[in-house]
Amino acid sequence: MAEAAPQAQGGSSRGGGSGGRGRRGRGWRGRHRGGGRGGSNANASSSGNGNGEGSQTTAPTQPAPPPATVPVPGPSQPGASISRPVVPDASNSHQDGQSGTGRGDRGRGGRGRGRGRGGAAQRSIVTSHRGGRGPPPSAPRQADSSSSQSQVRLGFNGGAAEFVPGQPVAASTSTQRAQEARPPKSASAPNPVMEKSTAEDLPTRIHEDIDNGQYECVICTSEVVRSSRVWSCTICWTVAHLHCVKKWHKNQIKQKEENQGPNQPDGWRCPACNSNLLEDPTSYHCWCGKEFDLKPIPGLPPHTCGQTCSKSRATCPHPCSLMCHAGPCPPCTLMGPTQTCFCGKNTVTKRCSETDYTNGWSCQEVCGDYLPCGEHTCSQPCHPGLCGACDVPMPSTCYCGKEQKEIPCNQRDDLLESFNYGQVSDGEEWFEGSFQCSKVCGRNFDCGHHTCQKSCHPQDEETAHCPFSPDMVLNCPCGKTPLASLPAEPRTSCQDPVPRCDEPCDKVLACGHHCPDKCHTGACAPCFQSMDVSCRCDRVTGTSACHLGHVEQPQCFRVCKAQLNCGRHECGERCCSGEKKAAERRKQKRTVNENYESEHICLQVCGRLLKCGKHTCQQLCHRGSCNACPEAIFDEISCSCGRTVLHPPQPCGTRPPECRFDCRRARPCGHPTVAHQCHPDDVACPKCPFLVERPCICGKKVLKNQPCWFEDARCGLPCGKKLKCGTHECRKPCHKPGECEDAEVAGPHCTQLCGKARKSCDHTCVDECHAPSPCNEDKPCQSMAFTTCPCQRKKTPIRCGATRFNSDPARHITLKCDDECLKLERNQRLAEALNVDPNHSDDHVPYADKTLKMFRENMAWAQSQERELRIFAADPEAKRMRFKPMPSHQRAFLHSLAEDYGIDSESQDPEPHRHVCLFKTPRFVSAPRKKLAQCLRAVKTAATTAAAAKPATPANIQPSPHAFNGLLLTTPRFGLTVEEVDRVLASDIATASRSGPALSFTTSFLPLEDIVIKAIPNLTAAAIATSMAPTPENVESILKDLKSAVAKTSAKTGLANGVVLCHADSSLNIVRREGDQAAANDGWNAVASKGPWRRAPSGKVAPPPVASSSRAGGGFLALRKLELRKKKAEEEKKEVEEDWEAAAEKLDSGSSDKENGAVNTSSEDEQQGHDSEKEQASLAAADA
Repeated sequence: MAEAAPQAQGGSSRGGGSGGRGRRGRGWRGRHRGGGRGGSNANASSSGNGNGEGSQTTAPTQPAPPPATVPVPGPSQPGASISRPVVPDASNSHQDGQSGTGRGDRGRGGRGRGRGRGGAAQRSIVTSHRGGRGPPPSAPRQADSSSSQSQVRLGFNGGAAEFVPGQPVAASTSTQRAQEARPPKSASAPNPVMEKSTAEDLPTRIHEDIDNGQYECVICTSEVVRSSRVWSCTICWTVAHLHCVKKWHKNQIKQKEENQGPNQPDGWRCPACNSNLLEDPTSYHCWCGKEFDLKPIPGLPPHTCGQTCSKSRATCPHPCSLMCHAGPCPPCTLMGPTQTCFCGKNTVTKRCSETDYTNGWSCQEVCGDYLPCGEHTCSQPCHPGLCGACDVPMPSTCYCGKEQKEIPCNQRDDLLESFNYGQVSDGEEWFEGSFQCSKVCGRNFDCGHHTCQKSCHPQDEETAHCPFSPDMVLNCPCGKTPLASLPAEPRTSCQDPVPRCDEPCDKVLACGHHCPDKCHTGACAPCFQSMDVSCRCDRVTGTSACHLGHVEQPQCFRVCKAQLNCGRHECGERCCSGEKKAAERRKQKRTVNENYESEHICLQVCGRLLKCGKHTCQQLCHRGSCNACPEAIFDEISCSCGRTVLHPPQPCGTRPPECRFDCRRARPCGHPTVAHQCHPDDVACPKCPFLVERPCICGKKVLKNQPCWFEDARCGLPCGKKLKCGTHECRKPCHKPGECEDAEVAGPHCTQLCGKARKSCDHTCVDECHAPSPCNEDKPCQSMAFTTCPCQRKKTPIRCGATRFNSDPARHITLKCDDECLKLERNQRLAEALNVDPNHSDDHVPYADKTLKMFRENMAWAQSQERELRIFAADPEAKRMRFKPMPSHQRAFLHSLAEDYGIDSESQDPEPHRHVCLFKTPRFVSAPRKKLAQCLRAVKTAATTAAAAKPATPANIQPSPHAFNGLLLTTPRFGLTVEEVDRVLASDIATASRSGPALSFTTSFLPLEDIVIKAIPNLTAAAIATSMAPTPENVESILKDLKSAVAKTSAKTGLANGVVLCHADSSLNIVRREGDQAAANDGWNAVASKGPWRRAPSGKVAPPPVASSSRAGGGFLALRKLELRKKKAEEEKKEVEEDWEAAAEKLDSGSSDKENGAVNTSSEDEQQGHDSEKEQASLAAADA
């Protein structure tokens, strides 16, 4: 083993030493590249054949140091420790220059590419505080040559015991000795956990943390490693992933574009220090910025190019001389340049870090420079900048010589010579004046009577001429009239008065008005004129006395309602001077970034709560959303479990990081926790999925298989507790105690209907619960009842109307029998006289056609309803029957079937609870003997027999063609309505109606989007008497004339592409159109003419499309169908008469009128009878 150690360090075999193939670890990544396949350090450039598996490498001349030993507990002796070799780290092996063979280590989560095969290669182990694990340490292994020699010794031993089959092999003495000499196998050492760097300077800490996998990205919280593309802030030096920073920058710019507002700073915010940055993150480069898209260089710090940093320092002329590094550059240690003091008398040379390049230095000697006055020197110690003004006190005299005092040198005015005419006590004739006093000059003019009234000024040697001398004053005081033209005597002295003219003075006063007085001497009198003065907002103008040049604008009481630039507040100022400008701005409808008036700039602080939820916006009130919070957090932000931490600084409002570990919170119910990710405290854990038994909230039942999280289990049964009224029970489904339906009702009653039986009649009280008061039977009962005729065939609904004083007011209201009643009575007597069995079996069908039709549509359901109805009819005790709620078409079947049974029916309650209720009246006798299915089979048999007995039409006999009775508009314009078609063709149709027989035209839309205008003859007596007979030939002649007019109108207005004559049956099926042969109504001719593709059987009637006359309301097809459906429902609805005596008389008079009108409508009845016969024949053929 001792001999194998050097070979393990510098051996060349494939598996020698601590080399071998790279091991895979979790949570670490590394990329190493050695100079060859042999070498113990992947970062060292060893001289070996990189492709040879067993190439020899040159070992160092000096022996390698023995490996250190680490105590490891042995497997046989707990607590005991043995010595095991420890592989030296990358730095030691790099210094020693050891070489070996082995592949670079590979880590999970990254790629390890190493051409070197050294086991002691440098590795980057990233261990996160979130549970990452480093790679297992590589245990030293013996050389292959040593292991093979030991195998030879153990395998071919001359002293081995004799082998006996079936017996255990006894170990020889040499084998036992070899096993005893062999050290026991030790357990693998625990994975080392790297801690964060504690270096003093920031660049070293950043390098070590990135190498050790302890540096996290402030955005994604993932580790920043050597192979990452990184970005670094130039202010706080925080390192983050480049792609994370690009996303951060993109979101910042997008948010700024969406929320544009005033006073927004340029650039974007750093994700760590929240500082404003102007340079966008573009590409990946080294720390110094010289190399772009560089690859990791073994042996150098992460993300460095290996060149000199050369960054310029802020206060130093020397560039950084260190290797490319992260973080700020350290202070300069070189000697600075020679620096002169402020006064320039002395120089000094210091270290660069001690040299103050910004402020300079002072030698503290007296400055001695001349001051701006040029007379005195600076007495301050050596100082930066200018020496300042001279403040030496100097004796000074004013220009007029009346005042003398000492003033600072820098406060004196220009030195001007002035004549001393005796005002200065000094004996000199001339003196220098240096300032202007506040006194009047007062020197006598040459006249000796007047003095100078000017302010202090330099004096001349000669006396000034008097300005009032006759040679100086040539005009009157107002200056309009020369003195020579005035009749006054000429002036001879300066003391003579100046003559005045009669014209107004007209001098411009200080207020801007002209003096209204006559020409005068001296100052003008004050102005007393009136003037128009506007308020500040120019909305109100008033008259005021002249303000003598000092105009103070008054304020009106108008309040400005203009919106300020923030968009949140109004001006609210009384008589605002910017109101008119704001109105003009709003009138021009400028954009958001308009220039507001100075009066409408909001000066309030915004004060809105920022997105962080802690601070408020301190900017001036503005539009749009506020900027991000400028504050930063300098405390660690951790998740709920504390295993994931964001290190400061962080932007204010940063939420706790997303943790990748499982939540550790225990459930209050005690069930095991479902594995889920760690989450904040404001997010609840997933609901407990275990099923338990839980009593319902009303306490009636114990429900099984209820989710544990569901506390309000409900059984769904009605409550059933007595309400406060003591009569009704709570109908609410399972609920909590105290939540019955009368809980919020004041008083001893509830909200249900009373339901008690009235004493005056058998109906129930429909008033709201009025307990404990009795029912009010003074009001008539509003329940519905029926009154019938004596034979009980006719019936009509009436209101009960019973009161406490009249228990049966409806007994006097009866109906009279009509002719149908008499006919039924006569038939009954005739049957009795002829001894006809009422139960005879024949082909009679006791059901209406619509009943059979609805039965055929849904036979299974209809048979079940028929079965229940027969049970009700057979029970003599049952008087009333209710069906469950159902759709309208099912209720229609029950109404029709009940009518065939002679049972009264009505629908009750609104939708969706509307149902059918049946009543047995004296009209009911018994249920029909035949069932619906039997009658349906009989109808089909009769139709089949009739069809077989009908003689066949010879093939050579062609049916006569139908006469044209309408116009067909093909390919109409999209979006047409019936109203629009009738309005466009109204004049043409009116002309055709006046020239021919009495016709009425109806417009309808066909399913193929064509429009048919059908002519219907008017068969009334008045119409036939005033016009020609509406024969088919006359109708076709009128339509041919109308076709040309309609074609012209259609082409002019673009109503349709073509107009052809056609024949439409009663169901609006186009049986014939112009251009078709009489016998070619099927086959390809029918397809080409857009007719029916297959001829309908004889008598079969297709469902008619909705047709509307010209007088009906227009609209689209769907709207017309809806209107007709509503109209039909209103016609079928029966109104309830209040006065039943008048209703009975009305029915009697109606029956007599019906008999009288039967004669007048005989022709119409014949036509309708013909149509009904055709429909019955078609139905029979359809059933067949």
